[in-house]
Amino acid sequence: MAKVYQSVNGRKIEKYVAVNEGVQAELTARAFEIAVRAEEILVQHRADGHAEIDVEAGDNNRYVILSDDRGQKAALSIEYGRAESVIVRKDRDGGKYLDVLPAMDGLYILATASNLPKKRKGKVKLD
Repeated sequence: MAKVYQSVNGRKIEKYVAVNEGVQAELTARAFEIAVRAEEILVQHRADGHAEIDVEAGDNNRYVILSDDRGQKAALSIEYGRAESVIVRKDRDGGKYLDVLPAMDGLYILATASNLPKKRKGKVKLD
């Protein structure tokens, strides 16, 4: 019967495997592949937007990120879509007017690029 050890050289087995050089190289390669696919999808939909695909490295993880920090900070809406909403804007004279943002279907860029299921996020209840 095989014996499964909980640790190797004082490290938990999960951490030992995660920091393995081959595992880290594969994570980097996979993140790069996903980022390239995501960028291809984003370019198909971007007219003049500021959204971009970034890859970040954590301690033992890689993250592919849809960032819209330079634009309207709408990365969540780009990925999952949004419902129609009415917002109050100010004109140059200080007056207020209502503006309607139309509903938009999500593009699911990250989900598609990483072969994950497309799920729309539910409404968040704010107290």
